Amino acid sequence: METERLWAVLPVAGFGARLRPHTHTRPKPLLHVAGKPIIGHILDQLVPLGIERIVLVVGFLGDRIVDYVTDRGDFRQVEFVEQKEILGLGHAIWLTRDVVGDDPQLMVYGDTIFQADLADVLSRPGDGHLGVKRVDDPSRFGVVQHEEGRVTGLVEKPAEFVSDLAIVGVNFIRDSRRLYACLGTLIRNEQRTRGEFQVTDAFQAMVNEGAEFGIFPIADWFDCGTRETLLETNRVMLEGRPVPDVNADVVIVPPAHIDPTARVSQSVIGPHVSVGAGACVRQAVVRNSIVGEEAVVENIVLEDSIIGFQAVVTGRPSSLNVGDLSQITS
Repeated sequence: METERLWAVLPVAGFGARLRPHTHTRPKPLLHVAGKPIIGHILDQLVPLGIERIVLVVGFLGDRIVDYVTDRGDFRQVEFVEQKEILGLGHAIWLTRDVVGDDPQLMVYGDTIFQADLADVLSRPGDGHLGVKRVDDPSRFGVVQHEEGRVTGLVEKPAEFVSDLAIVGVNFIRDSRRLYACLGTLIRNEQRTRGEFQVTDAFQAMVNEGAEFGIFPIADWFDCGTRETLLETNRVMLEGRPVPDVNADVVIVPPAHIDPTARVSQSVIGPHVSVGAGACVRQAVVRNSIVGEEAVVENIVLEDSIIGFQAVVTGRPSSLNVGDLSQITS
C-alpha cells in the first residue's frame, strides 16, 4: 500500500514495574538490549517500510522516548499523546484518534521486539491483519481463532483453552475509523476485561460488525518484560554478531557486543554480553550480562546481571540487578 497516509502507533506508557529498579529512572522502551534501546530495535523494523509518521502514547518519563525517536530522524512527523492513567492498551490506542483519524495504522506495542515481513502485510486486502505466534501458555495473552486465515474470534487471556495463537503486538489496521468507534463504545460503556480496556475486545467488536481480519506469522518475537527475559532476549539477539575489535589484553567469548566508545581492558567478556557506550570494564570477567552506558565494572566476576547507566560495581563474584547511578563495592 501507499505509505504516505500510514501511521505507526506505538503505545509506550507502561511503568515496566517488573524491571525495577531500572525503570525508576528511565522508561522501559529505552532499556538497552543487544546494543541499543528496545524501541530502537522496533524502529529498525519500521523504517524500511517508508513510514513517515509516528504517534507515541507516552506516560512516565515519556519525554525521553519522544526525544529519542525525534533525534533518530527517521520520521517526517513525530506526534505524541499522554496517557495520564494506565487504563489499558485499548485506552492507549483510543487516545491517538485525533492524530490518526481515518488513516491506516501499524500498531506496535512498545516492548515487542520482532521480525516479520511487514511489507507483504501492508499490501494485503482486508480491514486489518494481526501478527500471531504459537505459544505454550495462551492464558497470558490475547489469542485469535480463525478459519483459513480469517479471524473469527478473539479472547483476552482465556481461562480455558480456545487457541494457542497469541496476538504478539504487531497489528495493521486499515479501518482506523471503525477501530476508534469500537474503542469509544468500550470506554463509554465501561466495558473492561481484567480491569482494563483491551484492544482485543475492540478487535472482536469489529469482527462482530463484519470487519475482515487476517493473520500473519511473527517469525521471531522477543519478550522484554522481566530481568530474566531481557537477558534471554539479549542472548538470542547477539547470536551471529561479529566479534568486537578489542585490545590484546581482552579475551572475547562470542557472541558479544561492545560499543566502540567503551573502554575494556584486562578482562574476559562473554558469552552473551552487551557493553554500552562509554562504559568502563577493567580486570573483570563478565558473562550473560548487560552493562549500561557509562557504567564502571572493575575487579569482579559478573554473571546473569544487568548494570544500569553510570552504575559503579566493584568487588567479589556476583549476580546483580543494579539500577542507574548506583554504586556497589566490596
